[in-house]
Amino acid sequence: MPLLPEDILPDDRDALLLGRVWRPDRSGPSPVRVDGDRLTDVSAAFATVRDLCETADPAAALRDAPGEDIGQLAEILANTDPRARDDSRPWLLSPIDLQAVKAAGVTFATSMLERVIEERARGDADAATGIREQVRALVGDDLRRLRPGSPEAMALKGALIAAGAWSQYLEVGIGPDAEIFTKAQPLSTVGVGAEIGVHPASSWNNPEPEIVLVIASTGRIVGATLGNDVNLRDVEGRSALLLGKAKDNNAAAAVGPFVRLFDRRFGLADVEAAEVGLTVTGTDGFVLQGRSAMSAISRPPADIVAQAINEHHRYPDGLVLYLGTMFAPTEDRDAEGKGFTHHKGDTVRISCDPLGALVNRVTATDACAPWTFGTAALMRNLAARGLL
Repeated sequence: MPLLPEDILPDDRDALLLGRVWRPDRSGPSPVRVDGDRLTDVSAAFATVRDLCETADPAAALRDAPGEDIGQLAEILANTDPRARDDSRPWLLSPIDLQAVKAAGVTFATSMLERVIEERARGDADAATGIREQVRALVGDDLRRLRPGSPEAMALKGALIAAGAWSQYLEVGIGPDAEIFTKAQPLSTVGVGAEIGVHPASSWNNPEPEIVLVIASTGRIVGATLGNDVNLRDVEGRSALLLGKAKDNNAAAAVGPFVRLFDRRFGLADVEAAEVGLTVTGTDGFVLQGRSAMSAISRPPADIVAQAINEHHRYPDGLVLYLGTMFAPTEDRDAEGKGFTHHKGDTVRISCDPLGALVNRVTATDACAPWTFGTAALMRNLAARGLL
């Protein structure tokens, strides 16, 4: 995956960007600021991304933080691909660290219907095409104007129950309560240029391109980035109780390339107006493309955040929240009626003009680099560096 800075940076080159880099000379990670074509280590001021996000004004704190120039972004990005890496030189990491990694599901009408189809197909991709036609005949496929929890939504719920067509996915799609689940553990996410993992036992899976909000422990949204909520459709389709197995696997949560902090140039309104693009390019010549508009989301992002963090759910180190996707690819890849599933070696590019692009290569979960650097290792490292 040869990547250049222009492949991953936002269109706005004055965007205030926060990331993380692994520093072999420090045997650990450092928060960094993107300064033009160079990266500045700000760990002397903020040992973790979490610490910076907990300040009263993270954008100002990052902008004013003193730091150490650690090299050109182009060189560090080029060293990030694990298959071409020189372990003696720095490489990019996921731009978050101690935050809880949460995700909202079924927040777009299109993906909501695909979840219903998965459930009825019991994870069998062969059965999905016929069921898709049945479900859309009952429910329709334009639910974007239906506000979850509204009287109209509850009336539709009653009609579907009467018709024997109700689903747990429709409950969280049009009911009052959003689906919020744990996607991954703190420090386990992978960043731009890394390999992402698909469990080798899965025969029906796909990327889920999403915008990810970065939220302080107070519930204040401080920035945004991109994410890939890699999903095993066959596993989740067998039972919603297998959501953890479908979602939380080695290298199955990608975040990046950088966190764009909210400031006078960029805020939540820009997130709500954004479009997210997806391109999957296979070594077999297969190409899948799509775009989705955040304006089609069924729940306002601030409402989803309020359901994730409140007086009943506290996160002292803050959290990041995947906002959900409208992508559930149905384009046939291997055979007619089989739909889409990943192949080893697929390159997945998730893009958004204000946030840049998150690019990863697909491989098996047990072939990705194992997650070994956890919270205890980070604390020991920071203590040894005199940063605690």
